[in-house]
Amino acid sequence: MADPVLQLTNLRKSFGGLVVTDGVTLDIGAGELHAVIGPNGAGKTTLINQISGLLAPDDGAIVFNGTNVTALPSNKRAELGLARSFQITSVLPKFSALENVALAVQARSGSSYKFAGAAAREAELNDPAFAALEEVGLSTRADVLAAHLSHGEKRALELAIALAMQPKLLLLDEPMAGTGHEEGARLVGVLQRLKGRFSMLLVEHDMNAVFALADRISVLTYGRILASGAPAAVRADPAVVTAYLGDELE
Repeated sequence: MADPVLQLTNLRKSFGGLVVTDGVTLDIGAGELHAVIGPNGAGKTTLINQISGLLAPDDGAIVFNGTNVTALPSNKRAELGLARSFQITSVLPKFSALENVALAVQARSGSSYKFAGAAAREAELNDPAFAALEEVGLSTRADVLAAHLSHGEKRALELAIALAMQPKLLLLDEPMAGTGHEEGARLVGVLQRLKGRFSMLLVEHDMNAVFALADRISVLTYGRILASGAPAAVRADPAVVTAYLGDELE
């Protein structure tokens, strides 16, 4: 069996007397979409922040693609192939969708990118940027300012930015947050097309999306993994239903 792309071992994080991550151990295999679910305040975003390098764990280890990255800053983890999206959209509103993604290509390749010039001539940046937009269904919106995109389109743009980094692992922090039914369904379709090509850790409150997408699900409550396994097994787990899914699936 191939080594996991991501392996967390006994990860712990506290803020004062509040324990937010309490001995979390999990792994993500190559091409796997692993969802982490749980109630508000369970520690899901804190967990992603530790994996991405925005927060340092108090204890435990994070091994990414065979490298112990526990002490590495977020930019070094990104260079190794770890990309993430955020709960709140984080695109550059005054730049076009294409320019937003081209900046990610620049960050990956080190090419120069001059916004003052004719951007369309920067083929080494714009060709892969346009390809990433095509992946998420935004190719026809390439020249639209990010500020003029719908909320769902901005979420898709964030995903395109992450894809432009040619990641080995995508960390997706509530990509459906704030989207309507149609936009959410489109994002689920995009992620379904990407499944198997990229390893993904998905944090999401939309249970329909989670059960449509996930290969495995881990349930986080009070900073601890309550259960982890195939979607059907997690859905049927009485402890999970009592702690979380009973309300979410009503």
